Parts: sequence; structure tokens; C-alpha cells
Amino acid sequence: MNFLAHLLLSCEQEELMIGNFLGDFVKNKELPQFSEAVQQGIRLHRLIDTFTDAHPLVRQGTKRIHHRHGKYAGVVIDVLYDYVLANHWTKFGPGSLEAFAQGAYRTLEKHLSIMPERLHSIVPRMIADDWLVRYGTLDGIAYTFSRIQKRVSRPEFLENILLTIKEEEAALTQEFTAFFPEIANEVKVFCAC
Repeated sequence: MNFLAHLLLSCEQEELMIGNFLGDFVKNKELPQFSEAVQQGIRLHRLIDTFTDAHPLVRQGTKRIHHRHGKYAGVVIDVLYDYVLANHWTKFGPGSLEAFAQGAYRTLEKHLSIMPERLHSIVPRMIADDWLVRYGTLDGIAYTFSRIQKRVSRPEFLENILLTIKEEEAALTQEFTAFFPEIANEVKVFCAC
């Protein structure tokens, strides 16, 4: 799961959303500097990642694209699931994707001061370029992977993303549509605790 799914899977609670967003950017030893609710959001992020990575449907999709994307197949699946989510928003998300994105951006901006320093430049770019909505476009996905390619040791494994979408979109959509209600249920259980 990438940013869009994590932000959606936050039980409509602002501090959980912030923690869920921060999950990949905060080490365990840094947890005490955050409120208990933000810490819970970070734990939620990690629960979502663990559940997702172990799910048979996700593993099936990752295995299917491994020949093209190698060790980054899991990263590709995470981002492409946001593509599927954005394109099927009315089935999974509240209201319009655009309205949800604007609300999420306001929440991220409001809490920017508690985020790690490197996010102080990422979040404004995310908002300015409307990443959450752009995940639903081929141009947005190409842009996302061009950014990721700059940070990885084997950028060639992230080439041909649009070909992967063309060849795999139906299978990815079918897998995501079956998988997402399960992770949403896991999140509801977590939030009810």
C-alpha cells in the first residue's frame, strides 16, 4: 500500500492518519516523541504493511510481475494498488477522491511541524503536484516511478511501468478488489481496540 491507501485506512481519525502517513519515516526509537494517537497510527501503518505483504493475493501479484521488476516488485504492487484504488474510488472511499485528497492535504499541512525534517520538503511537493489524485492517471504513475527511480540502486527494474499496467491492470484490479475489503476489516478491528 502506498500513501493513498494508508491515508484512507486511518479510521477517519486525524492523528491516526498522521501516524499512518509517517509509518515509513519513523524508527521505533523515535516513537516516544509523538502523541499516543500518532504512535497508534504508526503501528497501524505497520499492521497494514505486514498484512498486505503476507496476503496470498498480494503475493500472487508480486510474483507475477517479478520477472520484469525484480526485487522492486513489491514496491510496484504497492504503488499500482493506489492506482487501482484511485480509479475505483467510488467503491472504496468516501465522497470524491478530490475532496478526500484535499482533506488529507490539510491534515498533513496542519501537522507538518511534528514530521521528520525530510518530509518538510516532500509534503508541500505532494500537495502542489496533487499526488493522491494523480495516482489515478498514467501520467501520475509515471511521475511517481520517476521519483522512486532516483532513490533506488537498480532503477532499471522500475522501467516499463506503463507496460506493466497495460498487461496487468485487469488482474491487479481483480486482486485488489478482493483484497482491500479484508485489510479494511483488519483496520476496523484495530481501531475498535
